[in-house]
This record gives sequence, C-alpha cells and structure tokens, in this order.
Amino acid sequence: MSEYRAVDLEEEKNELGKIEISPEVIEVIAGLAATEVEGVYALRGNFATDVVERLGKKNHGKGVKVEMGEDGVKIEISVTLNYGVSVPEVARSIQTGIQQALQNMTSISIEAINVHVLGIQFEHTEEATE
Repeated sequence: MSEYRAVDLEEEKNELGKIEISPEVIEVIAGLAATEVEGVYALRGNFATDVVERLGKKNHGKGVKVEMGEDGVKIEISVTLNYGVSVPEVARSIQTGIQQALQNMTSISIEAINVHVLGIQFEHTEEATE
C-alpha cells in the first residue's frame, strides 16, 4: 500500500502556496499510462484489489505501488503482457509512457520506474475452445 504522505512540489516563485499530490493520484496516472501501451494485457494487483474490483469499484491504481523518497518518486508496476510481444520493448514503453504522463501532469521528480512482468496472456479463440 502506498504511503499517505503527499508529494510536495516546488513552491511557485510568486508564493501562491504549496501544491501537494496524493500518492493515489500518481498511482492512477501511472496505471492509466501503462494500460495505453500496446502489448499490455492488464495490470496485476493483489488479492485485496481483485476483491474490491469484483464488488464493483474500479481501481485504476491496481498493480501500481508508489514510494516517496528524498530523490523523487519510485514506482513499482506489475503487468501481464500479450503473447508474442517483445517484453523488453513493452517494458521500456511502459517506463517512457509513465514518465511522460507524470512529467506532463505533475512535473514531479522520478527516481525509478520498475516494471514487473508477472505473466503472459495467450489469445483465446473460439476455435481453440471447440
């Protein structure tokens, strides 16, 4: 589970105030950016997130863990990929997509984006089930 401490962005030079971004917001941005990458079948969460989704609540941060550090944010993302894709290329695309989305939307400092490939999804055709 992510820490409850929010990310502090640098204060504006005109001193309008402080901007804080919740780790849950970072999880959602990273999760949505990862699902947009071609070759990603799904994000993989734990048992608790699967139960929550079955009860009807969509969890866009599923499979994403955010850790706050002094050097920036560290993101751990767990995915299942489609069969036949290049795992290293898709993993790099996930890292790049998350980095760009977070830079564009939050401008936070990123320490690391670690991609964990937990499975491969084989295509199920109607012919194979017959």
